Amino acid sequence: MSRLRPLVKFALVAMALALVAAPVAAQSINRAAIDELNTQLLYVALPLTLFVELVLFYAIYRFRNNDDPKPTTDDPALEITWTVATAVILVFVGISGYYVLTNPYLTPAVAAASGDDTADMEVEVVAYQWGWEFRYPEENITTQNRLVIPQDRDVRLVMESEDVIHSIYVPGLGVKQDIFPSQEQVARTRATQTGEYDLYCAELCGTGHSRMHGQVVVMTQSEYESWVDAKAASSGTATVESATNNSTASAVARNPSSTPASTTTDAAVRPPTA
Repeated sequence: MSRLRPLVKFALVAMALALVAAPVAAQSINRAAIDELNTQLLYVALPLTLFVELVLFYAIYRFRNNDDPKPTTDDPALEITWTVATAVILVFVGISGYYVLTNPYLTPAVAAASGDDTADMEVEVVAYQWGWEFRYPEENITTQNRLVIPQDRDVRLVMESEDVIHSIYVPGLGVKQDIFPSQEQVARTRATQTGEYDLYCAELCGTGHSRMHGQVVVMTQSEYESWVDAKAASSGTATVESATNNSTASAVARNPSSTPASTTTDAAVRPPTA
């Protein structure tokens, strides 16, 4: 039994460190809700895992020289106990997951059903093979592969696909939503920390899927207003705000014969298709 003491001590120390470790501050309300759920599940899963492993090690050590094992006898009390304990754990996990899934930032349909789907600003997102287009109706601005939003403001993303199924995924902000052709999809977020966050397509959408990425830039309100003013000042120059990690975005025009959809940027620029 003395050999098990180091394992027990190690398990107790690991559990204590996991429980007292301070989580990293979330970058958005979406991410905060997801991280909180993960933490709650960790508090349940870690003790159970350690308990099972300790029982396993004890059984291996205790019965290591048992050359004539006997079959176990029925123990209704024990069977009822672990069945009830399992049910309680599953109920806890289900309730925790339910509250996260009904969060209006993670499930905008919940907010729409309750009539509370308004936001401080709205951005139209167009996904296509293989890039992103972001339109700001109020500011009359269009950007390519680069979404700029202000800090601490509710942002509603109204999304559509021009060809196949895509999926917008911003891990740092906890945003993920499939986008279907001929259907309007909605995502919602409220970024709490400034910075640049990677944006990906999380749905295999063709040969150029691997390069269908961009950036989400979160600015302070004053920086965002300065950015909008700068884009307004460039009216008529037909320039495109584009993420630097997709240099092909300005290679060809989406429709050379059409008029740009914005007075501050050329919404017609698209990368070449395969």
